[in-house]
Amino acid sequence: MIPVAANPLLLLAAGLAVDAWFGDMPALFAHVPHPVVLAGRAVAFFDRKLNREIRGEAARRVRGILTVFVLVGGAAALGLAIASLCRSSAAGTAVEILLIAILVAQRSLFEHVAAVARALAGGGLSAGRDAVRHIVGRDPASLDAYGVARAAIESLAENFSDGVVAPAFWYLVLGLPGLFAYKMANTLDSMIGHATPHYRAFGWAAARFDDLANLVPARLSGALIAAAAAFSRSGRPARAVIIMLRDARKHRSPNAGWPEGAMAGALGLALAGPRRYGEVVVADPWVGDGSARAAPRDIDRALVIYKDACLILWGLVIGAWLAGHLSFLA
Repeated sequence: MIPVAANPLLLLAAGLAVDAWFGDMPALFAHVPHPVVLAGRAVAFFDRKLNREIRGEAARRVRGILTVFVLVGGAAALGLAIASLCRSSAAGTAVEILLIAILVAQRSLFEHVAAVARALAGGGLSAGRDAVRHIVGRDPASLDAYGVARAAIESLAENFSDGVVAPAFWYLVLGLPGLFAYKMANTLDSMIGHATPHYRAFGWAAARFDDLANLVPARLSGALIAAAAAFSRSGRPARAVIIMLRDARKHRSPNAGWPEGAMAGALGLALAGPRRYGEVVVADPWVGDGSARAAPRDIDRALVIYKDACLILWGLVIGAWLAGHLSFLA
């Protein structure tokens, strides 16, 4: 029998609640490096050592596969070791809850996107570009005010999947090993999973592995956003479902189109579309058939839907625990 305190559903619910309350915990990470920072340093080390341009693309692809295997496997092994140490003790339970809270990004995502809305509304285009550069990979200098607002909303939708739903999903499936492995995979993709000449071969495995890891969470995220739209005064839940199912596959990513499509439909906006990454212009199709002229108020509307989606996720986790707990008692 698993003790109630060690039930993964309850631990996840507690971790999500701690993150929602405390966020990034800057006081703690002023003294020790954040786990994602450590993961980034590991990726950067392998990048420097193995992704040298003197090697051919085939050799760099093999080394990229090795990098994913070693780093994701190592993260899973570390998670397994910590889970073993945390088992069957109150202190261990507290540590596991803290690790979950650290490795999901509900509050920090909300705060970063809200900062874009404030900057754009209060400081104009220049301030909006400066704020949005912290959450997107594209060149903010190429964005007008509408583009800045769309970029913030797109980042909110996509990172709801990558930063909240996917970590929760993999924790429930595989425990701390799954959570650690997913965060490493996501860090690998964000750092080297790019279709640039330098990373096209070396980052191929990282990008493909991240796509695979997000197949289920992305679709769950879209469903949660559509459900959350029902609780927003201006949300369009039916349209969110229609646009998600119709346009998700238009997105260049096999996964990002699901939450972005749901958010576009929920808000009555057109998202994605052509964009610039450095010197490269990507002629992506639009997701959604509403206006592309997003404004700070639309970011605020998206944040309301995001908060409700997080609450629905938390409620589903608690509901699943209660259903299992009550059936056990019966």
